[in-house]
Amino acid sequence: MSTSIRTATLPLTGPYDLREVALMGFGHRDESSFDGVMRLAFCTDALDTQVGVEVRQTDGALTLTVHGDGDLGAISAQVARVVSADQDGDAWSAVCAADPVLTRVHAEAPGFRPSNFYSPYEAAVWATLSARRSRRQGIGLRQRLSLAHGAAFELAGRTEAALPLPHQLLALDAVPGLPADRIPRLHAIARAAQESLLDVARLTAMDPAEAMADVQRLPGIGPFYSALIVIRACGLTDVLSTQEDHSRAAVQSLYGLDHTPSDDELARISEAWRPFRTWAAVSLRAVGSRLASPADG
Repeated sequence: MSTSIRTATLPLTGPYDLREVALMGFGHRDESSFDGVMRLAFCTDALDTQVGVEVRQTDGALTLTVHGDGDLGAISAQVARVVSADQDGDAWSAVCAADPVLTRVHAEAPGFRPSNFYSPYEAAVWATLSARRSRRQGIGLRQRLSLAHGAAFELAGRTEAALPLPHQLLALDAVPGLPADRIPRLHAIARAAQESLLDVARLTAMDPAEAMADVQRLPGIGPFYSALIVIRACGLTDVLSTQEDHSRAAVQSLYGLDHTPSDDELARISEAWRPFRTWAAVSLRAVGSRLASPADG
């Protein structure tokens, strides 16, 4: 593994708070504190290497310290997608200002934006590792797999490990702590990645519903995980997922409903969130929990 270190800058528009993004708690990420650095370790979109990235926020920009090889522009674009720095934050603020509930949520955390999966490949692997086990167990299993068979990086004084690349995953015939029937699932994901079936460009070129149906051809990937792979790994900002019960509960609480909203009700309410329906749903769930419901005053 190369020890080359390079730097890059991502400009920001609108309110942005890296602390909010780093501490969101999504997928394998579960930080409880923030020291000014968001540490990322991942397989590049090209699936040709792993890199480690230190992300810091400066005035109006994110600065990246990239450890490892690979195309710096492509790596920077991937990081921007992961930390939702690739969209117009002023446009997002305008959407929030037009909806009374989102106005409250946005005021609570103006710089909040969703943290996403590193890639569809990594999201699919996470789905296989975390299925039918607690999130904490899934995080531990992913870390052990990454340390043993992926690549580790020292990022601002802390070790972070990236998942194995597809060819490395295909070489495994067992993973301690993972049921034997999950190994063929991991191999199927690795082969799909090698065949470019999990490329961000390919999936985003499809209608989201078509893309979700497509990834459900992978063994063990159902509607819930297919939504995560397509929406939250490709960085789509305007797809309303009906698979997220926590988001549905947040809508019920924050919009003062006396019942669980149906799919039709969610669609009607979310019309005001366009073109940021994904961000709005994530914000309601992640930030809205800090707010009292209308009935609570």
